[in-house]
Amino acid sequence: MLSAMKRLLYGVVLLVGFLCVPTSCTEEQDFSQIDDLSITPVLASGLFYLESDEATINSGSSGGPFYTREVIFEAFSQDYVAERLLEGTITYEMENTTSKPVRVLIEFLNAGGTVLDMEVLDISAEPSGLVTRDVFYGPGGKSLDILVNTERLRISALNLGDTSSTSPVDNPKIILRSGAEFLFELK
Repeated sequence: MLSAMKRLLYGVVLLVGFLCVPTSCTEEQDFSQIDDLSITPVLASGLFYLESDEATINSGSSGGPFYTREVIFEAFSQDYVAERLLEGTITYEMENTTSKPVRVLIEFLNAGGTVLDMEVLDISAEPSGLVTRDVFYGPGGKSLDILVNTERLRISALNLGDTSSTSPVDNPKIILRSGAEFLFELK
C-alpha cells in the first residue's frame, strides 16, 4: 500500500510539473528584429602588380615610359553592387632598389575612355624601402562615383632618371603592388 501511495504521489508531482513547464518557460517571440538587421561585408582584392628590372627601365628614354598597361576593372559593373557601396580604400605598396627615381601614373577610365581620376606615385631611387599609400573613397575621401564608374585602369611607369646608371644592389627592380577593400551594405 505504501509503494502504491508513493507512485501516486510521484505521478501527481510529475503531472503538475509537466503542466507548469509550458506556462513558466514560454514568452511571446518577436521576429520583427530581422527588419533592423544590417549586414556590411568587406570585400578585399588585389588590383594589379607591376615589377620591372633596372635593365628594362634603362631601355626606355629618360623621362619616358618604360611600362604601360590597361587593366579591366569591373568590380561595380552590376547596379546591385554599385548602389550598395559605402566606402573603399585602395592601397599602393611601392619599393625601389634601382638607381632610378620612378613615377607611376594610375588613371581611372570610364567606358568611354574618359579619365575620371588619376593617382601619381613618385618613388625615390634606392633604397626607397617599402612605401605604402592609402587612398580613401567615400565619406572623408574621394567620391565613390570614381570607383562606381571606373571600367579600366591605365598604368604607366616613367623613368625620371638617366638611362645608363645601375644600382650596386643584386637584381635591382621596382615593385608596385595594389589592393583594395570595399565596404558594402546589404539588406
